Amino acid sequence: MSIAGLILAGAALLWLPVSTAPGRSTSFLDALFTATSAVCVTGLIVQDTPQHFSWFGHAVILLLIQAGGLGYMTISTVLAAALGRSVTLQERLSLQEGLNVQGLDGLLRFALTVLKLTLFFELAGAAVLAARWWGEMGAGPAAWYGLFHAVSAFNNAGFALWSDNLMRFRGDVTVNLVVTALIIAGGLGFFVITELLQRNRRVRLSVHTRLVLLATTVLLVLGTVAIYAFETGNPRTLAGLPRHEQWLAAWFQSVTPRTAGFNTIDYGAMTAPALFLTMALMFIGASPGSTGGGVKTTTFSITVAALWATVRGDDEPHVFRRRLGPDLVARAFFVTLIAFLVLNAVAGVILITEQRDLLRTLFEATSAFGTVGLSMGESGAPVSLSAFFTPIGKLMMILMMFVGRLGPLTLAFALARRATLQPRLRYPEGKVLIG
Repeated sequence: MSIAGLILAGAALLWLPVSTAPGRSTSFLDALFTATSAVCVTGLIVQDTPQHFSWFGHAVILLLIQAGGLGYMTISTVLAAALGRSVTLQERLSLQEGLNVQGLDGLLRFALTVLKLTLFFELAGAAVLAARWWGEMGAGPAAWYGLFHAVSAFNNAGFALWSDNLMRFRGDVTVNLVVTALIIAGGLGFFVITELLQRNRRVRLSVHTRLVLLATTVLLVLGTVAIYAFETGNPRTLAGLPRHEQWLAAWFQSVTPRTAGFNTIDYGAMTAPALFLTMALMFIGASPGSTGGGVKTTTFSITVAALWATVRGDDEPHVFRRRLGPDLVARAFFVTLIAFLVLNAVAGVILITEQRDLLRTLFEATSAFGTVGLSMGESGAPVSLSAFFTPIGKLMMILMMFVGRLGPLTLAFALARRATLQPRLRYPEGKVLIG
């Protein structure tokens, strides 16, 4: 409800004439789509953000990104505690769900830490980016552009104030490294960052943190190498570029599908294998308790560990010499299966309503579910493919972004009726052949 409320409030603000550039107007559906994309930190756009919206509209988008990335409950709880108001148990439980932590102990302190970490990463990134652009645009615009893109990067949003996103900075080492560092930091999860900062050499990192770091490293390295291999011979993307620029672009395109949505090369010109890999990375997404979406790295890792244990004939899957309980494994498979089914169902509806190319449509739907923001678009258009959808198609994409931000497990629990009494009847076990 808090996310839906933020979206509606943002849509109302973006619908106002003051939010658009002179001579332009925004339909309510486009305002709703943009607000959903900002609050759900996705980055898909149906209007050219730098040209269509005014400075007021850009400020509204920035605030929506920040509120969506941090979460309404985190912001409201920290403000309530700062004003001296007591936080109720129900608010603590909602905050626990929003931050994706296991207990209520030290919850308010952790929420304050989340806010401090967010401000630190965003302000540090903004300062470096502003210094980089100072000579090109002056102090004031450089500070604004630095802040906007730092907030957008750390919250894995992917909104940019250039019509070509960040393609003009494809070979810029400073911009690439700062943006990717912010994306990775935002995608690791606040629990992981806090544990790394407070690490005691005598105490080992938790299984969760080690699993997140391992999965993130493997996905980033394999993604970089694979994209370089797939695209280095493509004259429309990496072929013809200096070797260091090829690797820099491959690295950036490996990081950004982790729900960020920035791009330094044209995704509409990429080869089919690279696009397939990108969709897989978008579906996996970031880590729990982060600003990113997707089914999450830990969910994917648990399913892989469970499948490997089944192949080996082990009774229980394990990682880092710790066994994974059956409830945890069942939940991981549930999230993955529900996400896969929802994604394909919505993509199927969009294929029917829009009658467009399968690969482009599926790529767009996967980007929305993973709250990524990447798009193959249309040739020469500075907007996402969603901009050319019918109203029904745009509404389906809004729904997909909303579901992706909530997460399939949260949505399923919210809609399901929980039984309060144990069933009186238990059926005999049935035998079904598998495989």
